[in-house]
Amino acid sequence: MATATATATWRYRGDPEGERPAALVRFANGRLERPESLQFTVYRNRDSAHPRKRHRRILVSETERLCYVGHNFGSQVMRCNSLCRYFVGVLDKSSGQMDVYNAEMFNMQPLLSDNVMPDDTKDYQTKSYREKMDLCIEAFGTSKQKRALSSRRMNAVGSDIVSTAVTKAAANVIDAKGVTGLMQDMAQDDVQNISAFLPPCHEDAQRPEHVYRFEDILSAAEYEALRVPAAALASITAEEMAKRAEERSLCSFVLEELKFLPTDEKSRDHKARCLWFLDTLIKFSQQKVIKKKHPMGPECPHIISKKLMKNFTSLTYNNGSIQNLISASMKAKITAYAIALALHINNFQTDLTVLQNDLKLSESRILDIAKALRLKVSKAKGVPGLENDQSHKLGTLSLPLPTQKAPEGQRKRKKMS
Repeated sequence: MATATATATWRYRGDPEGERPAALVRFANGRLERPESLQFTVYRNRDSAHPRKRHRRILVSETERLCYVGHNFGSQVMRCNSLCRYFVGVLDKSSGQMDVYNAEMFNMQPLLSDNVMPDDTKDYQTKSYREKMDLCIEAFGTSKQKRALSSRRMNAVGSDIVSTAVTKAAANVIDAKGVTGLMQDMAQDDVQNISAFLPPCHEDAQRPEHVYRFEDILSAAEYEALRVPAAALASITAEEMAKRAEERSLCSFVLEELKFLPTDEKSRDHKARCLWFLDTLIKFSQQKVIKKKHPMGPECPHIISKKLMKNFTSLTYNNGSIQNLISASMKAKITAYAIALALHINNFQTDLTVLQNDLKLSESRILDIAKALRLKVSKAKGVPGLENDQSHKLGTLSLPLPTQKAPEGQRKRKKMS
């Protein structure tokens, strides 16, 4: 390949550093006949604060036949610039003095495309923001950005192939089973998924309190650890309850039950411990990603914090670290244990609507979990002052347990009026 070397001297306007004021250019496709007739234009990166981008330059020259472009970065950069230094001397014949400038070698490549700046920009204007950014990356992006662009395009093609395959497979399954069969399978799977996160159920129990045993919800050591934090609830006054209600520092279910604490000291302490753990469980369910070592604060006993993290969170990998996440399935598990504990507090009959509001769930979701717990659901007048005295759903655990059935199809959606 023939080469020709010419020298172009230029200075950066407004560049106080003046680190590279001259360039040596080499044309890769031929020998110059009149190098003095060439005009050069230099472009520099706007990001002057970036330590690497601030030195990036693009040198452009145009002849009657071709346009030439050279870079001092990217795949076209010449290795000689990193191995040695170049200088250009400019002799002032009148004074006999020579000024010496730092210089870089640019390999000028012909730009063969005649459509770099098309006169008709309608096609460009119709492109999306993503497509325009991709064009910029193709022209000026770093090697890493170009590799990422190529990888993303390949993944997009792979996703289209997978989507086509999945659509075809789904069509085959629908043809084989039919829509009705698939709906029944989905309903059965939903019941099974919920059942996997329920407290242990003893179907052969002779008494309601033995169906979901208290020790399966709170162990003896965990119950003992609740004695100190629950003491404040056991001795709460009417003024303190009013203040807690105003501050909303306790959930509605616990506030209502505190009004009916037993006078017997032992029973009062037991109910206070259960209410304190239920309130903590409900507050814990409102979090998404657990980032703290003690998510419920220092007043929460260590054994309780450990129980919450171990039993009611799932591990996930994100940004190079392992995190504890309260997923949808963990939220269902928390709800099931909260209902089971509320049954022990309320003599195995509890207001599901109040729990639904505290847990911030839809009515259909909490009813599905209640039915999976084998509760009988009925309508009951709600507690005055809660949700405009709406009609509440009451869940009752009684023997014999009702047969567990998969819901028949989907619920009908309410028509919008």
